Formats: sequence, C-alpha cells, structure tokens
Amino acid sequence: MAFKNDGRFEKFPKKVWLASPTMHKEEWEYMNEAYTTNWMSTVGENINEVEKIAAKKAGVSYAVGLSSCTAALHLCVKLAGERLYGKPPVGCGAVQGRRVFCSDVTFAATLNPVVYEGGIPVFIDTEHESWNMDPVALEKAFEMYPEVKLVVSAELYGFPGRMDEIKKICEKHGALLIEDAAEAMGATIDGRQCGSFGDYSAVSYNGNKIITGSSGGCLLTNSLEDANKVRKWSTQARENAAWYQHEEVGYNYRMSNVIAGVVRGQYGYLEEHIGAKKMVYERYAEGLKGLPVKMNPITDGTEPNYWLSAMIIDEDAMCKQVRGECDALYIAEAGKSCPTEILEAITGINAEGRPIWKPMHLQPMYRMNECIGRNGSMRARTNAYIAGGVSDVGADIFARGVCLPSDNKMTAEEQERIIAVIRACFE
Repeated sequence: MAFKNDGRFEKFPKKVWLASPTMHKEEWEYMNEAYTTNWMSTVGENINEVEKIAAKKAGVSYAVGLSSCTAALHLCVKLAGERLYGKPPVGCGAVQGRRVFCSDVTFAATLNPVVYEGGIPVFIDTEHESWNMDPVALEKAFEMYPEVKLVVSAELYGFPGRMDEIKKICEKHGALLIEDAAEAMGATIDGRQCGSFGDYSAVSYNGNKIITGSSGGCLLTNSLEDANKVRKWSTQARENAAWYQHEEVGYNYRMSNVIAGVVRGQYGYLEEHIGAKKMVYERYAEGLKGLPVKMNPITDGTEPNYWLSAMIIDEDAMCKQVRGECDALYIAEAGKSCPTEILEAITGINAEGRPIWKPMHLQPMYRMNECIGRNGSMRARTNAYIAGGVSDVGADIFARGVCLPSDNKMTAEEQERIIAVIRACFE
C-alpha cells in the first residue's frame, strides 16, 4: 500500500521549505543606506560594490549587476552571437536560425535566452556520474554538427561536473561557452570558482539561491569592452547624447540599488551558508544509509556548494510510476518507492520537496528539438530509455530523482523526521 501517516509522523507546525532566504543585519543596513541617500534607482554604491565583490569571488575581471540571472544569460547569448556572427539586422536575433548546444536537465531559463535571440536549442544528454552535461555526448554533437559555435551549459543544484572539460571541447571546436552558474555560486572545480569557466557566465541571487537579493543576477566576463556593452544594453541602449538617442535595441535589465544592498550584505555569509548546506547533505547521506538510494554525485576534484540535496532511487527499487503532463500515478509496493510517493509523504508532514528538473527535450515546447547522447540523436522518447538501445540519462534521472528539503535553517530534529518519513516509504 502507499505511504500512510499512521500517527508516527507529526506535522511540522511551520513549513520546512526546500530552500528559503537566510537573512542577516547587514542587508538591512545597505538597503537603508540606499533609502536614506535616495539612491533608489539602478545606479548607486551598492551596485558598484556588488559588481566588485562578484567579480573577485568568481575570479573574473568584471561583473555587471542585472535584474535577474535570466537577463544575464540573455545578454550572454547576445554578446556571444555578435562576437561569432556580427551584429544582426534589426528584428533578428544574435543567433538567428543557428543551432546552439544546451544542457538538457536544467531549468528552462538556461536556454530560453537562446530562443529570445532566434537560436535553435539542441539538447546534450546528461551523465549519471555528475547529473550535468555529458562531455562525451557534447563531443558526439560536434561530430554531427561541426558548424555549431555556441554551447550553454548549466551546473545542477550546486554540484558541478567537468565544466573544465566542456570548455576544452568548446575550444577544440572553435566554440564559445556560456556557463550558467545560477545554482553553483561558491562551488569549485579543482579549486577554481564556478562562473569562471565560461567565455561569458551568469550567477543568480533569486530568493531561494545560496545567497539572495530577492532577485537579481550578474553577468561575468574578462572583457571590459563586453562589460560596458552589457551596461549599455541593460539600460535601454541609450547613446551618449543630451537627448534620448538609440542606435540599437536595449533592455530594462539593470539591477536596482536597493536589491544590490541585500546582495551586498549577503556576500559576507556565502561560505557560512555553504557550510550549513553541506551539513544538511551529510545528514541525509548518513540518515538514508541502507536504503536503495544515492545522493547527488560529487565529481572528483570538485567542491559543491550543496545548494539542494537530492537523491535518486535505485532502478530495481522503483515501484511503478507514470507521469503525465501535470499529474502522476504510482502503484505502491513493499520495499520499493518512487519520487511521487516520497514527495506526497514529505508534503504530508508540511515539508517541501520537488522532482528533479524535467529534461528540456521532454518539455512540450521543445519536444521537436533534437537531443544528442553518447550514441547520437535520440528521437523516440520513453519515460526512462530511448528505443534502439540508446539510453536517455536525463529522463532516467528525472524518473527516479527527488529534491529533498534543503533549507539551511532546518533543524537536525526536523531533518531526522523527514528522513524517517522517507525510510517509511520503503517499508
């Protein structure tokens, strides 16, 4: 039978969130400084300081504060497209009609900017070893489409894969790399900060990220020319004239000085937040021992920021589960479970979990887009595997994976109750 709370598991009186902001006093002080000095717009000392801190932390030369990480990714694509193909005619995107290789298991914001600029996303399958873009599949994609010159790769849940290898593959094929480090701020690969591998990179300060501004993001680059171009584009591309003069399309993408005050106050606590998230991950890893599950993989040579703890159920321990577009059904079985049952059980005690990101090639709007794995193109889809013996790793991780409550304010006692509920699902 399905998991049923038989009275063993008391509901939390206050919801335990997946990941919520953790605030400190400095944020208010910097926000208040913006208020009292009347710098409430998209210029001010807070923005200046955030850009300096963000660049230094990531190990790059320049950062540009923007309204969101999506805005940063959009302007990354625009920069890369114009660098590769020149300035497009008015009304055309920077990568108009061209294929762009993109991460498959990620949030849609990673690749939507490619579509904003007229590109055609081609998805690259995931590797089980890291849950990130598979370098082997990427190399295969370049064999199939050697004309492609742009790759957009994300780092999942703060657990980086081999972005360094992906960068080398891009260089080998004369392609530019956009690194979506929205979830991976503070994580490292061989001691090097995530956000420093891309020709252009983006980080996020969304409300649930490792540090937050409630919203906001930064574009990271080593080019002063490109940084200045982004500052211009993000403030409606106004020319240097006494009146409003415009020679190209611009955007209202600049970060607010008030929000920058929050981000500025948060940066000093980044390592503390990472430490707290690591403790959450380690408690899950210890508490779930003996169950047929595995936690997020940690790639050799990397240090995650542990933003979201997640687990994947062993294939032979999965009960039957079917997912539609918005609904899911499962048949409970003794000794087995599935993401749907576990998420229902967690929700039942007033805690928040989520499924793993649904792969982009399974999304209704992108189903006709190509997805490439280690053995080539994957056209026919199933829940977990592709016909003809070509495995669809991203779909498999989605089918068996669960994001667990990972709030860094969750107490050890609260987490123990969540672990107990998960264990009960396999009884």
